[in-house]
Amino acid sequence: MKTIKYFTAKWCGPCQQFKPIMQEVANEGHSVQFIDIDSERNTAQQYNVRSVPTVIIEKNGSEVNRLIGATTKQVVLENLS
Repeated sequence: MKTIKYFTAKWCGPCQQFKPIMQEVANEGHSVQFIDIDSERNTAQQYNVRSVPTVIIEKNGSEVNRLIGATTKQVVLENLS
C-alpha cells in the first residue's frame, strides 16, 4: 500500500488551497500524513523538502514519487495507483 507525506506550512498560500484536496484524499481511505515544515523541521530535512507544498508518495517505506507544488486531486490519485 502506498502512503503519502504531505509537507505544508501555515504561511504558504498554495498549501492552504491544496490542503482540502489532501483532506479529501485522506477521507477516501488513503494514508496521508500532514507535516508542517516549521514544527517538524527535522522530518522536512530528512526528506530533503525544499519547497511547499510537497507530496511524497511512498511504498514499503521507499519514495516512489514526489509532487512539488499544488496540483489536482486526479494527479494525486493517479500517482497512488
